[in-house]
Amino acid sequence: MTITLVNPNGLPKPDVYRQLSIATGSKLVFLAGQVARDAEGNKVGEGDFAAQVEQAYLNIGTALAEVGGSFNDVAKLTIYVVDWTPDKYPQLGEGVARAAAKLGVDPIKPITLLSVVGLGEPDLMVEVEATAVLD
Repeated sequence: MTITLVNPNGLPKPDVYRQLSIATGSKLVFLAGQVARDAEGNKVGEGDFAAQVEQAYLNIGTALAEVGGSFNDVAKLTIYVVDWTPDKYPQLGEGVARAAAKLGVDPIKPITLLSVVGLGEPDLMVEVEATAVLD
């Protein structure tokens, strides 16, 4: 694997993400933000935050498979959430867990979570951007 995830000494050691990602591969892949749309562009999980998170993660897996990688090759995620509040943590975790089970991967990655006022379309609640490293 080209990615090693670390929680270094001297920093908090969260269970739900890692502080550091060490990449040793040779190909960087920068994915556009993925949202709750299926392959045909249809809406997925309208009004359901967990379902939208799940679809965004699955779309990342699909995109990486197309270039010979997988979600395991993700070095960093940026998650944009409309009107983020801490009470959304359980639904975020649920969506991530469901996608990880379908993809057969460990979803724990370095992340940045940002609250935003809105996204590209009014029904979207979350957008997930990824950077991956492949051999």
